[in-house]
Parts: sequence; structure tokens; C-alpha cells
Amino acid sequence: MTRQIVVGGVLLGGGAPVVIQSMLNTKTTDVAGSLEQIKKLKTAGCQIARLAVPNMEAAKTFAEICKESPLPLVADIHFDYKLAIAAAEGGASKIRINPGNIGGEDRVKAVVDVCKDRKIPIRIGVNGGSLDKRLLEKYGHPTAEALVESAFEHLALLEKYGFYDTCVSMKSSTVPTMVAAARLFRSKCDYPIHIGVTETGPVRMGLMKSAMGIGALLLDGIGDTIRVSLTDDPVEEVYAAKDILKAAGLRKEGVNIISCPTCGRTQIDLIGLVNQVDEALKDCEKPITVAVMGCVVNGPGEAREADIGIAGGDGCGMLFEKGKQVAKLPYEELLPALLDRIKEL
Repeated sequence: MTRQIVVGGVLLGGGAPVVIQSMLNTKTTDVAGSLEQIKKLKTAGCQIARLAVPNMEAAKTFAEICKESPLPLVADIHFDYKLAIAAAEGGASKIRINPGNIGGEDRVKAVVDVCKDRKIPIRIGVNGGSLDKRLLEKYGHPTAEALVESAFEHLALLEKYGFYDTCVSMKSSTVPTMVAAARLFRSKCDYPIHIGVTETGPVRMGLMKSAMGIGALLLDGIGDTIRVSLTDDPVEEVYAAKDILKAAGLRKEGVNIISCPTCGRTQIDLIGLVNQVDEALKDCEKPITVAVMGCVVNGPGEAREADIGIAGGDGCGMLFEKGKQVAKLPYEELLPALLDRIKEL
């Protein structure tokens, strides 16, 4: 079990459920727009949100956002330690820094002192694209070992000043490297880990890389908080994170949709129907399995473990529960009947 930190009231590590994070893509100087996106993230299931703080103007508006935010906020800091201090004083619930790019030890200590005084955790963010030149020369390229060595160097610096309220991330755009780094780190240390694949590319590939990397670690019992990085609306990152947690058996809330891949027996628009069911139920938090099957011959039998489901036929179909037919209906009534019944469950 890892150590536990508290991020604005959200428990992270120490046996707590895996926490879902995302990062805003609004300008932090746009207070109204940022708050609107934070509210959408919360509605989707996000538990912690991160904002970029690239300059002092953003640090000031970050403080304004903190006052109104329904989620704990993480200030993402690079290069200027004064921004980290300003964000901490402005109400940040966590500070994300790379101690290697904000200057000398005295500047790191200044950030540590304010975070320690205000009981604000720090996330050490190690990234394959920004490793110290010395480590790149030692290992040749951003290997898992290089990422872990960098993380331990940064941890040692924080520990030197008596700071242990820390979370660590070691991200890479290469899935095997990211997975290997997290496994190696966990074998040596019990600090909580933030896991995710960075710079994943287009949405389809981003989802694939994230599911592989994050999923592999979750099945190993590694990972205290996750962020699915997508070149898309941040809300979609949250839905993806929830789906990964459900697939790994770590999230019971929310609908688990199962459906057949279609075949020559399919006589309905199953693909369109599945998409409609998915859209209608994406914000449903009931812990149920819903089946959408292509034919009445195998549908109820193959999906007998589902709590409820529909199966199509030639112009009609059936509504079933636990593999048993409840009603036979025209095709156009299947979806409304399914949704109405789910409301009653």
C-alpha cells in the first residue's frame, strides 16, 4: 500500500479508490470559461482538475478560479518558482512542478516551505521529453531507468527539506517505457503514483495507448490517480478514464455496456443502436450491465449475466433481464423501453 496524500479533501493513495484527473484546455486568464469547463468535468466524474499557470497574470486569475471551483485544483508550473508560490498562496490544492527546471535548490526550498506551511501536496512530474541532459547522456535516451532515477533525485531534494507530501508521475509517449518506469518505481518506493501516457496522438490512438498503459498498471495494482491525455475535449478524458477503471474492475459506478460485434444474422442497425444507448447512459451512475445484442437467437443467452438488455430481430426485438424475455417489441420501441426500465432499476 502506498502513502496517502490529501488533495483538497480528495484522498489519494493509501488504499483509497483510484482518483480521476483531467487538465483544462481553457486559458487560465479566462475565469468564466475555466469555471464552466471545471463544472462540466465534475459532472462527467472528474475529481481533480489541473490548470496551466504560465505567468503571473495567470497566477492571479488562478486564485480567482480557486475561490469558485467545485473541484480541487492543481497548478501546473514550469520554470518560474515564483508562480508556484503565488499559486499556493492563491488556493491551489496541489502544485505540479519539475524541480529540475525551476532553478537552484534555494528556489525549490522556497516552494517546499510555502507548501509545507499550507499543507499543499507537490506532484513531481518527470517527462521523457524533458529529462536532464546528464541522464540522457548516461542512458542514451529516455529509458524507464532514466525516468525513475530522475524521480528519485527530485524526491531526495524535497526530502532534504523535510517534505514528504508528494506524488510522482513518470510519463512517456512510449507505452512500454511508461509502464516499465512505474513498475520499477513501485518496486523501490511507496510514494503514490500518478499514471498516464503523454502526447498520445489522435483520439483513436490516444485511447488505445492510454488503455494499454494505464490498464496494464492498474491490473498490477499500480496507480493511485490517472489522467487520460487526449487531443480532445477534456470531458472525453474523464469518460475514458472511467471506462478504463470499469474495464479493470476498479470502478463499480456507471453502466457497463456489452454488445455483439454483428454478423450475417443481424437484421437491425445495431451499430447505431449501441451508439444511442451509449450516449443516453454515459452519465448514468447505476452499477448495472446493459446488453445490446444483434439477434434474438443468441442475444439473451450470450448476455444472460447482464442486468438488462435488448436484442433485435426482423423488424422487432425483445427486452430481457438476466437472460429472460420481459417483452417483445417493435424495433422503434426497443430503446425507449430499455431506458424507461433502467430508470426503474
